[in-house]
Amino acid sequence: MSSTEATEVKPKEGFSSRKVFIFAAIGSAVGLGNIWRFPYVAYEGGGGAFIIPYLCALLFAGIPLLYLDYAIGHRYRGSAPLSLRRLGRGAEWLGWWMVLICVIIAIYYASILAWASKYAVLSFSKGWGEDPETYFMHDYLHRAKVPGPTMDFVPEITWTMVIVWVVTIGVLALGVQTGIGRTAVVFIPVLVLAFIVLVIQALTLDGAMEGLNAFFTPDWGALTDGAVWISAVGQIFFSLSVGFGIMITYASYVGRKTDMTGSGAVVAFSNSGFELLAGIGVFAALGFMATTAGTSVGEVLGSGGIGLAFIAFPTIINEAPGGVIIGVLFFVSLLLAGITSLISIVEVIIGAVRDKVGISRLAATFVVGVPIAVVSILMFSTTGGLYVLDTMDAFVNSFGIIAVAAVMMLAVTYVFRKLPVLREHLDARSSVKLKGWWPALVAVVVPILLIVMLWQALRDKLAAPYEGYPADLLNVFGWGMVIALPIIAIVLSSATRPSGLSAASFARPKPNRQISVATGKIRNPAKNRNVKADAVP
Repeated sequence: MSSTEATEVKPKEGFSSRKVFIFAAIGSAVGLGNIWRFPYVAYEGGGGAFIIPYLCALLFAGIPLLYLDYAIGHRYRGSAPLSLRRLGRGAEWLGWWMVLICVIIAIYYASILAWASKYAVLSFSKGWGEDPETYFMHDYLHRAKVPGPTMDFVPEITWTMVIVWVVTIGVLALGVQTGIGRTAVVFIPVLVLAFIVLVIQALTLDGAMEGLNAFFTPDWGALTDGAVWISAVGQIFFSLSVGFGIMITYASYVGRKTDMTGSGAVVAFSNSGFELLAGIGVFAALGFMATTAGTSVGEVLGSGGIGLAFIAFPTIINEAPGGVIIGVLFFVSLLLAGITSLISIVEVIIGAVRDKVGISRLAATFVVGVPIAVVSILMFSTTGGLYVLDTMDAFVNSFGIIAVAAVMMLAVTYVFRKLPVLREHLDARSSVKLKGWWPALVAVVVPILLIVMLWQALRDKLAAPYEGYPADLLNVFGWGMVIALPIIAIVLSSATRPSGLSAASFARPKPNRQISVATGKIRNPAKNRNVKADAVP
């Protein structure tokens, strides 16, 4: 190492404490899916009976995979590509696959946050009018009649997306602790408080108990349906933000002596607790809507997702006493949950670029953030954006996140044989000891479940065109994207690194040593009381 290179080495930035890391991890995990997807999945999965497969999925699939992400990031101290390369030289492409998945998600996720911010403002005056569906689809989105991308821009959406991206890039430019950490420490308590007030308000509505009965009444027959159990795994899997690089990246920002398994348990159960809270609030409101309309809760629920948030809830707000309060709290909650998740998604990309080319945090933030923001705005502030969003979301979740997680678990277990090393690393300072149960779940049980989920998704999508969309839309933004991501990931993993970053330094953590410019001798900062021993260049 030359003296010039030595002077450029800086300690890895990170979270200031375990508490900040936990808040940031919860901020990533708690997102839009907790609020609008879980209630629908639970209702369809047998109501109160769904809690059994849900808890099983949490304990035997979600938490084990969360611990795997933590172990890789915490031991190998890098972004997803760097950590996996340090784990095994042939594994770097898996990290880039995760990074590219985050690129896709970030591009469309921001548009939903733009909608939520607009609706938070509309809530004060119920500006969507008497027909929320017509307003959302036609007056606001100006949805194209023919499914597919267009270049017909909707200025109202464009400007709100610009604001979302300015906030996101601004937070990330401030760094891991000052930006990501402090944002999570503020936003997550505000989010929880806002949703608690929302739930209390919803519980006072006429018909709220009807909604809760629909949500909690168990259908024990659903437990004999294998699809319900797979659905529970899918819900846990997506809501915990596991398998696509976020938790690997965040874990690399934590001190070496941190209790990672205890922290993971706090994150996992906090996420599930918020999902339960969301289910109570949503179904109490749906019960009111069903009572007012003289119909069943199932009929007003629809299919969850975007329709629940931007059509069903505005309908409830129009009719409910104190509807303005419910509306503001609901859409502010969506915005807070979504923005912390978007920040974590983009951070995966920034971390990977920094590790690959060796540029500063500020430079990487703009190199990554500005192009993604431009593509996001160009694609999703148009009249065809909703169709593209729906297609990309369905395919990247089914064949991107699930696939890369399954391949990673099998590679870590059977190709690189690193499970014993990772287990020992977590057990060294953790309160929850993994022993033999964790390797068994990671090596056998969870990969089998993910492969079954992949098979089901492939069977369903091949049986009929997704949502009846035209072939060109599905081939480009669905199947084409799925096939292209791992290929591009392999190309990126083999790309030449800058001269300042050797392949060897990218491959494994170096001892925390530096060369004195004055003497030319190697010195160990760990012996200097002013330098933290666990700082890794």
